[in-house]
Amino acid sequence: MSLVDKSPRGNVRQGRDRSSGTTRLVAVVGSVTPPGRLNRAIELALELARAQPGCEAALVNLADHRIAFADGRPLDQLGDDSARVVGEIAAADAVLMASPVYRGSYTGALKNLLDLTPVDALRNKPVGIVAMGATLHHYLGVDGQLRSVLAWFGALVLPTSVYLESSHFKDGQLTVAALLAVAGSPRDQLGPPPLAAGRS
Repeated sequence: MSLVDKSPRGNVRQGRDRSSGTTRLVAVVGSVTPPGRLNRAIELALELARAQPGCEAALVNLADHRIAFADGRPLDQLGDDSARVVGEIAAADAVLMASPVYRGSYTGALKNLLDLTPVDALRNKPVGIVAMGATLHHYLGVDGQLRSVLAWFGALVLPTSVYLESSHFKDGQLTVAALLAVAGSPRDQLGPPPLAAGRS
């Protein structure tokens, strides 16, 4: 059964049969460069997800797929991996969008994929954001801009995102020690106070 219909717009069908009680998480790594640290971090997240009862988790790395330029053609006429990748997103119950920081924002490859994705594929769907940068300088670049695009889809974007930087990795692997250090810090030292904190 194809996820792509034959309508002129090439829409995809949203969601899966939930009668099985299984939740499907799809993580999209929005980089076309060879898999690196961000990819390994997302693989670790998917391993943790698969350890949860009733959870299936799949990785879609854009480096492994040929995605057409979004030029208005229907998905089923592109003749590459575009329809299959968009179908994976549409069939998921939840999506994790991950991108390295490119020029202070998320990648053009991920934006192109979102330009190919019909609204119904992400509407009312939980979506998490993970970004990876060299330093803390651009820690909100991906979050702010990707969050705005996902809001346009009507996605249920999680209120907080994850930002990884080079210091969180050792020998190319995500260091659990760094994450545990953050997790063990007093909550009032992990970020700015909420805007509501200034109210009397």
